[in-house]
Amino acid sequence: HGFRARTRSLMSKRVRSRGLSSPSKVLIDYEEGQRVDIVIDPGFHKGMPHRRYQGRTGVVTALRGRAIVVDVSLGKAIKTLIIRREHLQPSRG
Repeated sequence: HGFRARTRSLMSKRVRSRGLSSPSKVLIDYEEGQRVDIVIDPGFHKGMPHRRYQGRTGVVTALRGRAIVVDVSLGKAIKTLIIRREHLQPSRG
């Protein structure tokens, strides 16, 4: 019944990709108003969003320390998430 419940395959890496990701992912600069995709990296536990937001696209609203504030629509509601850079990537769509 925890935060990572029912995430056996979602939050586990394949054998050859285990360990930390490349640092280039953390060095990407995000600006307010930019669209980003939420892609959870199971190698980093800090700043990890809930599994319901995996694969969703949001808009950067602020930079907060090492994290980024992202607004994501979930049904009719707009949720504000505080996510670290490891779990974000610039949206291509």
